[in-house]
Amino acid sequence: MGRSDQVLADAEAILRRHSERGQSLSSRARARRNAGMLRKLGRIAAAAFAILIAAVVTGWFLPLGPNGVMIVLGAIIAATLLIAVLPSERTVKAAALAETDLKALPLQTEIWLESQRKALPPPAVKLIDSIGVRLETLAPQLSRLNPHEPAAVEVRKLLSDHLPELVTGYQSIPEPLRREERNGRVPEQQLIDGLSVIDGEIDRMTEQLASGDLDKLATQNRFLELKYQEAKALGEPGQ
Repeated sequence: MGRSDQVLADAEAILRRHSERGQSLSSRARARRNAGMLRKLGRIAAAAFAILIAAVVTGWFLPLGPNGVMIVLGAIIAATLLIAVLPSERTVKAAALAETDLKALPLQTEIWLESQRKALPPPAVKLIDSIGVRLETLAPQLSRLNPHEPAAVEVRKLLSDHLPELVTGYQSIPEPLRREERNGRVPEQQLIDGLSVIDGEIDRMTEQLASGDLDKLATQNRFLELKYQEAKALGEPGQ
């Protein structure tokens, strides 16, 4: 292995270890909710400011009086309540994942998975946390992928078909039967095994896409080295 290849391999290993130490699915969901609350507060402040400006402008032509002041206060309160009741983050339905743009699919899948946590057993929750971390790593790679490439089709099928069908299939089973063996299989264990397979499959896809990017980078680097050598040779005396 050449020095440049070793550097790339080391960098990839560091990035992978950093990703695996990433925040859990619930932590990132909490961060998104906090960001959504800050956006709400910003919208409330902007709406109140706009109402006050409109009141000041109106007051230049028509005295507001006590009734006008009450109307302004009422408008501010109504705007605040309206913005407050709006969801800070859109809910994602399993059926909508199939229509989601490939670039947005990892995040939308992560949001949907977060909404399923309460209906899953603890071992499955740990696995969807792991899947969430892998989706975070996969996302930037998908942003550069042609949606019609075989790899893109494989990723979409896994995230928008197999994963939701596994989770919703488990949830459709009555609670008392989820831990009972039937035909040699226990639904809860099937869910855990299935999520484990999906977790490993996303990791495999990520490594394959990363390998393609690293190979492309190595090829470009070699091309530049050759061009630099040609330029250097052309600049030598006697050429």
